Amino acid sequence: MHVTSPVRNPLVTGGKTYADVTEDICKQVEGKPTRAWTIAFIISFVVLIYGTCCVFWTWWEGLGVWGLNKTVGWAWDITNFVWWVGIGHAGTLISAILLLFRMKYRTSINRAAEAMTIFAVICAASFILMHMGRPWLAYWALPLPNAFGSLWVNFNSPLVWDVFAISTYFTVSLVFWYMGLVPDLATIRDRATSKVSRYIYGAFSLGWNGGAKTWARYEYISLILAGISTPLVLSVHTIVSFDFATSVIPGWHTTIFPPYFVAGAIFSGFAMVQNLMLITRVVFKLEDYITFEHIESMNKIITLTGSIVGVAYITEFFIAWYSGVEYERYAFLNRMLGPYWWAYWAMMTCNVISPQLFWSRRIRRSITWTFVLSVIVNIGMWFERFVIIVTSLHRDYLPSSWAMFSPTMFDIGDYIFSFGLFFTLFLLFAKFLPVINMFEVKAIIRSASEKLPASVSGVAKGERVTSPSFNKNAE
Repeated sequence: MHVTSPVRNPLVTGGKTYADVTEDICKQVEGKPTRAWTIAFIISFVVLIYGTCCVFWTWWEGLGVWGLNKTVGWAWDITNFVWWVGIGHAGTLISAILLLFRMKYRTSINRAAEAMTIFAVICAASFILMHMGRPWLAYWALPLPNAFGSLWVNFNSPLVWDVFAISTYFTVSLVFWYMGLVPDLATIRDRATSKVSRYIYGAFSLGWNGGAKTWARYEYISLILAGISTPLVLSVHTIVSFDFATSVIPGWHTTIFPPYFVAGAIFSGFAMVQNLMLITRVVFKLEDYITFEHIESMNKIITLTGSIVGVAYITEFFIAWYSGVEYERYAFLNRMLGPYWWAYWAMMTCNVISPQLFWSRRIRRSITWTFVLSVIVNIGMWFERFVIIVTSLHRDYLPSSWAMFSPTMFDIGDYIFSFGLFFTLFLLFAKFLPVINMFEVKAIIRSASEKLPASVSGVAKGERVTSPSFNKNAE
């Protein structure tokens, strides 16, 4: 009896041709803004303005406007910083690691994920500047020759490591994202009807001509950047975890933090990518490109990393008990049963319990469930950082110095600023740049297109037919 192996569901549906891909993605850039995009942009910009006012008032008055006290010297500032850095991890993972492993399902989501990484890192960097108190002296964190005698940065401080890690991560991610845009920018350049658009997109497309040598160089530099970016996925959040792990405060002084933080970063980052792509899918009518196969594959990764985070939570309690150090034991019991018990159990519910629902295929392939659970995951990951920071600080060795932290309107306002900045930047990206990588999507449908007559698999106006050498490997 002849048995045929099951064929994987297509990652691009609707029988799309090369011309269809170009038209569907370019029309968002070339056409007028949709009503949905305009409303979303206005809301984001208003939020950004309000948040900007809060940030400038924070800098004008000083950090005393936050709810910090003598015992809790860190709270929302570092919580938000670590949270945004974590969200930025998924973009590099999807772009670099999945490219090296030739995972096809990355092709429709990698462009938006890369953009999300850049904007999330910008939001994280804003909190570095905020909690400096005097942002105009931020250059003191760089090893620059200066006129202040022997004033140099302290290279033993993990906070200085953060500056190097974040700046390196941002630079490499930006270059990787921009290089991936070049072929698509050339397509928009060739289709442009106005001189201004043709000039702007032509300048940023770097003289792309679609020749075989151009594609070969493009693939070469993409693989190099992917190779450079891959260790950054592990190193950046590892260095961020050193802000805590190198201290001697109970609850922080633990070697599990580096892998635990990396898994949590991928966990929250993929959840944010899901939220953004599901919204983009509906607003720009890209259901044929962001399919249930993409959604399900990403939900599987969320389930895996959520389980890793859950194991890390349990391991922390075991190590605290096994260590025999009463202060470590108290730190974790205080997290679970102390005054901030509600934050701890919110973290456990959102991060450990809710992702397990994705074991159900029906839920894993549900748009509504995916969106809701992704939001819940990011709420839980924010609470995780809050629990790690505040519950470890608010009760120290002297009961006389115990204190509670309560955020002020400026703690909240500065956090709102980061949301306004993030979504304003993302909406501008989605309008003026192709939100899906056109040439990589065409690499997926090439094998199917080769079976079609030339008249059916036509090429769009102004588009060069030279295919990238990625196609050989993509098949």
